[in-house]
Amino acid sequence: MEIAQQIRTYIVENFLFGDDQELSNSQSLLEAGVVDSTGVIELVTFLEDSFGVEVADDELVPENLDTIDNIAAFTQRKQSQSKAGSPTTE
Repeated sequence: MEIAQQIRTYIVENFLFGDDQELSNSQSLLEAGVVDSTGVIELVTFLEDSFGVEVADDELVPENLDTIDNIAAFTQRKQSQSKAGSPTTE
């Protein structure tokens, strides 16, 4: 399953309780009230456990974690860095 789809499924099941409410992959999860600060921590734990990435404190920013598209792109970058042997923090 594609990374964005796995993230979407997690968000729908854990934050929307199965009702995707026409959630788009580019919609702000924070502005829509789908995810709050505690939800961001849960989401990060999911990313770390599911995709084998480490998210540093300075990476907990909306540019990385506010939309499904941003989360998927961020996760792919982190995986690429890990495979290339690069440091996991930017």
